[in-house]
Amino acid sequence: MNKADRLARILPQNRGVWIPIDHGASDYPNDGLEDLEGLIRGLVRAGVNVILAQKGVVNHYSHLCEGTSTQMVVHYSVSTRHAGQHTSTKVSVGQADETLSRGGIGVSSQVNMGSEEEPAMIERMGELNRQAHLLDLPAFGMVYARGTNLNPVKGDTTQGQAHAVRLAFELGCDAAKSVWTGDEASFEKVVRSAPIPVLVAGGPASGNGKETLLMVERALGVGGGGVCMGRQVFAHSKPEAMAKALVMMVHHGASAEEAFEACEL
Repeated sequence: MNKADRLARILPQNRGVWIPIDHGASDYPNDGLEDLEGLIRGLVRAGVNVILAQKGVVNHYSHLCEGTSTQMVVHYSVSTRHAGQHTSTKVSVGQADETLSRGGIGVSSQVNMGSEEEPAMIERMGELNRQAHLLDLPAFGMVYARGTNLNPVKGDTTQGQAHAVRLAFELGCDAAKSVWTGDEASFEKVVRSAPIPVLVAGGPASGNGKETLLMVERALGVGGGGVCMGRQVFAHSKPEAMAKALVMMVHHGASAEEAFEACEL
């Protein structure tokens, strides 16, 4: 299987519902991540494209995705809540050449743009993407414009988030995760910053499924390529239903209202 075939599986028609569940490595206990097998089975039933997780989780649970339309992508960046001033510094915990043998189909890394350790994170993303390129693996970038050194261009209504996505693209990412920038006009600038799918994040768990779906509807309306949404799904009281609603919206054109009602959220 070549890279184009892998991309077609995880981003059909350049659209995707990706559910990251890597949060347990950074912060645990974490609501919704206590029963990983049950969660993964539910996400597979919902038909999500990708479950994004740390390599140990992929190694242990990727068999649950075999024969389904769901794939697993390995996230190679991590930090924990115990690192003090370095808690936002993502280090690399693996290399692309272990991805396939662990049951993954692609790689992912994170840059917190504006943090004190931004240069090292950029270097790590570039190196992982170099490895992925040589192995014909898709590469994904979780990129956040946040940190004490953040210095957006004057008048940038995205507050650096468009730059973060552009950085991911220029470092070789095939898709990128972006936070919602608050309104359609600014998020459209994020989407237009690079010719790769931009998947909108969900942010901290709110418990308000309808509010989340309405935000996704707005993001899709200005060209967003889908979602990369963890806590709004796995910490929801009905994670499988929430994931199914997102699949309905991203891949079947349902409105937020239609998906909310159909999935009984």
